Amino acid sequence: MVHLSKVRRDASPPDLVIPREYNAAHDLIQRNLEAGRGAKLAYIDDAGRYTYDDLAARVNRFANALDGLGNHREERVLLCLLDTIDFPTCFLGAIKAGVVPVPVNTLLTAADYQYMLTDSGATTLVVSKLLWPHFAEIIGDVPSLKHVVVSGGTVDGHLGLDAIMAAASDKKLPADTVADEPCFWLYSSGSTGKPKGTVHVHSSLINTAELYAIPTLELSEDDVVFSAAKLFFAYGLGNGLTFPLAIGATTVLMAERPTAEAVFRRLREHRPAVFYGVPTLYGMMLAHPDCPRRDELRLRCCTSAGEALPDELGRQWSERFGVDILDGIGSTEMLHIFMSNRAGQVRYGSTGTPVPGYRVRIVDEDGLPVATGEIGTLEVSGPSSAIAYWNNRAKSRDTFRGEWTHTGDKFTESEDGYFVYAGRGDDMLKVGGIYVSPTEVEAALMTHDDVLEAAVVGRADDSGLIKPAAYVVLKDGRKPNEERAEALKRHVKARLAPYKYPRWVEFMPSLPRTATGKLQRFKLR
Repeated sequence: MVHLSKVRRDASPPDLVIPREYNAAHDLIQRNLEAGRGAKLAYIDDAGRYTYDDLAARVNRFANALDGLGNHREERVLLCLLDTIDFPTCFLGAIKAGVVPVPVNTLLTAADYQYMLTDSGATTLVVSKLLWPHFAEIIGDVPSLKHVVVSGGTVDGHLGLDAIMAAASDKKLPADTVADEPCFWLYSSGSTGKPKGTVHVHSSLINTAELYAIPTLELSEDDVVFSAAKLFFAYGLGNGLTFPLAIGATTVLMAERPTAEAVFRRLREHRPAVFYGVPTLYGMMLAHPDCPRRDELRLRCCTSAGEALPDELGRQWSERFGVDILDGIGSTEMLHIFMSNRAGQVRYGSTGTPVPGYRVRIVDEDGLPVATGEIGTLEVSGPSSAIAYWNNRAKSRDTFRGEWTHTGDKFTESEDGYFVYAGRGDDMLKVGGIYVSPTEVEAALMTHDDVLEAAVVGRADDSGLIKPAAYVVLKDGRKPNEERAEALKRHVKARLAPYKYPRWVEFMPSLPRTATGKLQRFKLR
């Protein structure tokens, strides 16, 4: 049985060959062992350091433990785990055993977890002890659930992860999976409606690494990488698992929430070469009084995704640290970034150009291509697309349209092929019959020295006409008042067409976001 991919990286896009008999976990581990990296550091978490040999043994032990619990091929195991060595252990161990891991957001409610356990039909739950209270009262109401395994401690009446792994063998052949077989699920962030179980196949992971990460970020086995985005998030899963394992790099994991202070500690202590962040965090870091000096860090590459990066924020970061932020766009449905800026070709305010191996197009409401410079909906075609939403045929048919995935994101394309984000389809405003992009107004607000964050939504005026309304978080020391609100309106008027300025400016201590950092505009609306 083969189970290993091959790639010729001097081609564009890289010439990637994935055999029909293929197991994603076996490939990501075995390629490092065959390259002689067994003694090399794979992970550093808050509790210890783990080599590739350590990781391989842990993955095999968990795969065997699942077999011992009676888990069968394509059954689901729900993972609610903090970012420690146990996440890659359980995620890859399940895949190697042919079981389907379903990592979920660690910041949700008990009702959310009950929904996802029930919807997925999970037979096993693996949960960090710190997160156990969210599950304590609901697991009896999930008929499919047979086993609960606790990471990072013990809970009376349930299995301990350390114990079941200690009793299992560290040798394991991969399950007889194939490249197009369901491999893992990711639930959408739930910013609108119920979360959707997005089903990915075994070939998805390695495609994102070989097409985007290695060519665009120029990752090497000598790199130390650190992602503030968590592993349960599609963006974080690539950053902290797929990409470093595909090339043999070392990854720093952080269990706590990504505050500016927590991120600074890791950047200073481990001095990673590659840092993966999100716009909100970059803004918080730059505004923080303890923001590091350039010579304290060793950054050569930074990325951003999840929402559009304001151009002013990107420029401030570049000036401070001498390294550009490569802003890109991906999605749970496409697994990772399919369009991105590139080193030496960064154009702040844009999302860059398509990643080689992916095609994109902008279409109107009838699915026809729009003219260059016009706003339309982005569709993408590429090898990492999910195959469906679980238990949601209507939404699957609407999103996965043959070879094209309908993103719902509004974009324009410039004459020279750069793409500019214009908001979600349901976020776009029509002011006086003309489309207004909320992100364009937000970017203008962000150029004001008083503004830390800004969000723009539509609001009806006294005549029932939709106009932009801005919600603004001020930097420390700035006081909200009417004079400052009027100054911000004038600031936008001076930079954009007059009809785009916000008719209302309201100040807030923070903006509503999902646990993965995406702005929840519907709450503001």
